[in-house]
This record gives sequence, C-alpha cells and structure tokens, in this order.
Amino acid sequence: MSTLPLEILFQDDDLLAVNKPAGLLVHPSWLTAKGTENLASMIKTYLGGATVYTVHRLDRATSGVLLVAKNKFAAQRLSDDFAKHKVEKSYLCVVRGYAPESGLIDHPLKYQHDKKAEPFARDDKEPQTAVTAYQRMAVVELPIAVGKWPSARYSLLKAMPETGRKHQLRRHFKHILCPIVGDTNYGEGRHNRLLREHFQLNRLLLMATSLRFSHPSSGETMLLKAPLSAEVQVLFEKFGWSEFCNI
Repeated sequence: MSTLPLEILFQDDDLLAVNKPAGLLVHPSWLTAKGTENLASMIKTYLGGATVYTVHRLDRATSGVLLVAKNKFAAQRLSDDFAKHKVEKSYLCVVRGYAPESGLIDHPLKYQHDKKAEPFARDDKEPQTAVTAYQRMAVVELPIAVGKWPSARYSLLKAMPETGRKHQLRRHFKHILCPIVGDTNYGEGRHNRLLREHFQLNRLLLMATSLRFSHPSSGETMLLKAPLSAEVQVLFEKFGWSEFCNI
C-alpha cells in the first residue's frame, strides 16, 4: 500500500472516504487527455491495485466528501441506500444575490446527456423528480460594481439535496435566479470574473461538506465531514464568514 496524495477522512475494511479537491475527476474520461489524473485510479494505486467501487459521484469542479466501497457487499448496501435517499448529503455553496432565508426547491430536471460521450442517448426522457432543501447561512455585499449594479451581493447557503440528479444543485440554484459562483455552465460570467480578478479564486464554490449514512456492516450511524480548502477558507475570512469555515 502506497501513500495516497489526498486527505483521508475515514478508512476501515469496507470503506474509504477522501476530501476530493476541486478540479479532480472521479473517473477517467475519454473526453480528457490521456493520463489525466483521476481519483479512482489514485485510490486503486493506494490500495495496491485492489478494486474499489464508487457508490456516488461528485462533479469534477466540486470538492468535498467522496466515499468508495472496498468490496461488493459494502458497495451494494451503500448503493441501495443512496438510491433510496437514506444518505443525508450536505453542501455549502456561494450563490449570486441575496437568496431567500430558506426554501425547498421541488423542480424536476430533464436528464442531460453528453452528446459526445453518449451520442445515441435519447433526448425524449421525461424530467426526473429533483428536490433540494436549503438554508441561508450568511450574506455579504462588496463595494465592487457588476454590470449596472454598484455592488456585488452574495449568499452562503447550506444545501441538502434529497435526490441526486446530474448537476442538481447547480441547476436548481440557477432556477431560483441564484446561480452558484464559479459555475461556467449555469452561472453568471461577470461574477465568475469578479472572483478571479479580485480574489484570485478560479473554481466552483460548491463544497460537499458532510455525509451521514449507516455503515454497511455494523449499521452504525456514520457522519463524515470534509474541511474546506485553504483557498475557500481565505475567501470566507475576507467575506466575514470565518465562523462557517469549520461547520
């Protein structure tokens, strides 16, 4: 077993959880250059070539808790729990504007397939149920003009998705006109540039902070948390959000 160049959050005979950095693929993709680093291969190398089973995914741009199973039994138990929405997922994200103090976004999402990766996938599938609860944790107003507005406003949200659709949080917050900052697909380019130019931050501000689930063997309730990266903590401190760096 070699050293894993990632932060390990938990490990036993059944499970391994790491704090995935933003920008790292979970699985190799033929759409990226050959040899592009990916989490699954890194973990396999760390475990001496042993097979690992991913039971959920994070977008390449998202950071935070990523859980894998080390055997088929654990993988099946966890996959069933994810499918039945028995796993509680919690995220922090920074969105444009002053979001409502709390809410439940119940907005079905049409499956989005990648036309390059899935050229023969059907486009006529019915929208899938998608539900996200959220709570506003803090707000900030910056004296930086954006477009016609003399200042820039942002909200820090805690998001608890009840379903797990592709890009669900990114699409849901766009739906309520509060897109996640740093999102190049669903976000606002002017705000993305503001973060790059004024705070030297060039990433999606979506962080998977915790997973609560039942251990596949013992049945014990597990709560795994991932600390924020140093660059996000620096941003939070500049925004006056230091108290949320360790939640």
